[in-house]
Amino acid sequence: MTDTVAAAAAARADAAFEATVDRLGRYLAVPAISCDAAHHDDVRRLAATVRDDLEALGLQEARILELDGALPVVVAQWFEAGDDRPTVVIYGHLDLQPVAGEAWTHPPHQATRVGDRLYARGSADDMGGWVSHLAAFEAWRAETGSVPCNLRLIIEGEEEIGSPNLERYMDAWPEAFDGDVMILTDCENPSTDVPGLTVSLRGLLEVELVCEAISADVHSGLWGGMVPDVSLALVKLIDRLIDDDGRMRVGRVAVEPKRRESAGAVVIDEATIRKGAHLIDGVPPLPTRDRTAGEWMWLQPSVTVIATTLPTPAQKKNALRRKASATLSVRLAPGQGPDEMKAALRDVLLVDPPFGVKVELIDGPWAGAGWLYEPKGPAFAAADRAYVKSWGCPMAHIGVGGSIPFVAMFSDRFADLPLILNGVMDPETTAHGPDESLHLGVFRKAIAANVYLIDELSRVGKAALKAG
Repeated sequence: MTDTVAAAAAARADAAFEATVDRLGRYLAVPAISCDAAHHDDVRRLAATVRDDLEALGLQEARILELDGALPVVVAQWFEAGDDRPTVVIYGHLDLQPVAGEAWTHPPHQATRVGDRLYARGSADDMGGWVSHLAAFEAWRAETGSVPCNLRLIIEGEEEIGSPNLERYMDAWPEAFDGDVMILTDCENPSTDVPGLTVSLRGLLEVELVCEAISADVHSGLWGGMVPDVSLALVKLIDRLIDDDGRMRVGRVAVEPKRRESAGAVVIDEATIRKGAHLIDGVPPLPTRDRTAGEWMWLQPSVTVIATTLPTPAQKKNALRRKASATLSVRLAPGQGPDEMKAALRDVLLVDPPFGVKVELIDGPWAGAGWLYEPKGPAFAAADRAYVKSWGCPMAHIGVGGSIPFVAMFSDRFADLPLILNGVMDPETTAHGPDESLHLGVFRKAIAANVYLIDELSRVGKAALKAG
């Protein structure tokens, strides 16, 4: 294809932008919450709607794959570009995080447009991501009657619960995942002006820290001062994990100069942190000291107390409690393994317990390593060219502080293929929180980038992609 044709396809996509936003809104109206069995039929209903839409758009073999005990995966393909053209595999997910207990300003399952943002659960994580690829496909078809690359589309229904059955789907339908380059759409951008290529993810480890001292609750007035308080012991143990700035001191890693420089090149200023993380007035971000915000958020471990058995106001009584525990969610540095971190935690938490209490560290349900990637070869040069045309600058190499299990799966299973991790999130998206939103300017540029990316990958060619 020529630059003129690709530009015409991008213009076609831009002209259809409002229709694309409307389509996205239809999908967002379905509460496809995968962690809640009461909404599993909604996941299946949305999968059926998406399958029908893919077929209507002209994608071939649009179908729903299902396995016992699993939520569905929607797949489709386009194989009219020719055997000599590369096959691009595009992954996204249609399932959502729950909204119960969150204070939303707007209805969570109704797309609400305010200024340049579209509010709804899943708007950016991840329906806006893969819908941007549908818009690019539709624009190419409308402009030229064809698409310059072969495509495979995979839309999962279980990503928000850790993709527990994705490898089963890979085993059962390997042809649905076969390609020359993969685009995984569930990532973010460092700002609304700078696109991001994700090259690292933190891992995740969940453990329960338990303190015990007595066999039953006892009167705090009668025994206080001679019997250990397990709640205080628990707090003192957790304090061992963090430094005076509130950051995890256990398991810190030495970061390669190249990655440290790359993290520092992305501007994450106080205003960005304050707005994106919803810091209240008077509370500053943690000090960066001798590192950058990017290194702290992407390349070093962190710990969060996500649950405790400490009494709530409704449960208060003047008693020393029998037992106290806290569930700790530990984000692992990229390349750091769960076993390595567990050993470090044991060395700190199980030695010399406060007040002589009994301490136990119990494995939780989550244990996944971090991910480090070196983007090399012509696929990434092609991506930069595409993003320069749509965003005006190449993709910044960024990390993501979160953990995305499916990325490690793809990376291990398809180690010989380029993995392009992009998406439509930005620092104000508030993914997994109330008032999640999609910046419509980012969405528009992402669609154009996908139009150009198909063209640029086609020009690289199948043989060069495999060789690279």
